[in-house]
Amino acid sequence: MAEKTYREAIIEAMAEEMRRDERVVLIGEDVGRFGGAMGASKGLFQEFGSDRVIDTPISEAAIIGSGLGMALTGQRPIAELMFIDFSGVCMDQILNQVAKVRYMLGGQVKVPLVIRTQAGAGKGYAAQHSQSLEAWFTHVPGLKVVMPATPRDAKGLLKSAIRDDNPVMFIEHKLLYNTKGEVPEDPDFLIPLGVAEVKREGSDLTIVSHSRQVLNCLEAAGELSRQGIEAEVIDLRTLRPMDFEAVKASVEKTGRLVSVEEGYPQCGIGAEVVARVAEHCMDSLDMPPIRIASKDSPIPFARILEQETLPSPRRIVERILAARKWTRHSQDSRLAV
Repeated sequence: MAEKTYREAIIEAMAEEMRRDERVVLIGEDVGRFGGAMGASKGLFQEFGSDRVIDTPISEAAIIGSGLGMALTGQRPIAELMFIDFSGVCMDQILNQVAKVRYMLGGQVKVPLVIRTQAGAGKGYAAQHSQSLEAWFTHVPGLKVVMPATPRDAKGLLKSAIRDDNPVMFIEHKLLYNTKGEVPEDPDFLIPLGVAEVKREGSDLTIVSHSRQVLNCLEAAGELSRQGIEAEVIDLRTLRPMDFEAVKASVEKTGRLVSVEEGYPQCGIGAEVVARVAEHCMDSLDMPPIRIASKDSPIPFARILEQETLPSPRRIVERILAARKWTRHSQDSRLAV
């Protein structure tokens, strides 16, 4: 183990896979000498050269179209979109080509394409550079969607995504790049796609989240614990395929569900989690599920307004405490409502 930033974990994952397999290439705007808009490809150009770390024109459609062509002809490309907001420019390539071609050709081809991009607010980038649009891509059969919250998960999941023979949307959060954590240095360290993780164990309620909001949920869980409420925090890590069995097991244990996400509430990841819980384990619930998401508004430029639109540890705690009057049975350590 070594302590690394989220950014360093991303770079290390790509470097290890490029050393392991010469078919792995990186393409995108400013990924070469500049090292990427978020610095998440620094050093790769110097090690692997311009044949494998390729700066592209400012054309998202060209980036994804080229990545698809490379994947279909034997390479394993990583295509970087500078902001997830720009995915609208190449949605036809992602939605109708990348996600569909393996199915439409009867499984005769593989599409080992990783589309790396970054989402989320918090840096004052305003309405066109701060969105959390991951739910768009979870609606599309043929795509896998990954959003790691920690440096360790970022490395292990990115390496698995690069080795996968299907297209993967790998979405990073712009406020996570400088966060630190222990990361295995083993070049064969992998985390399988589609497996959630219990980031904090608890007995009183289940909080399900992903990406940066996992860190906010852990902070909120610490405050709830000081008030006598023990929250279990589930990090989905992969949004499609979703590890619902991990959510189900936790809800059956705690009897309560809270979903937290930075995306918008309507048709969001939390809506999917709540719907599945309602369908498969309604009898386990002791109270209605709580959904916490960003406010249904474009992300403001002004920092104070931006923060007001986003979930925060304070807002998570307030919503949970306001949902019910929390008490304890004298002969039961579990909370009751």
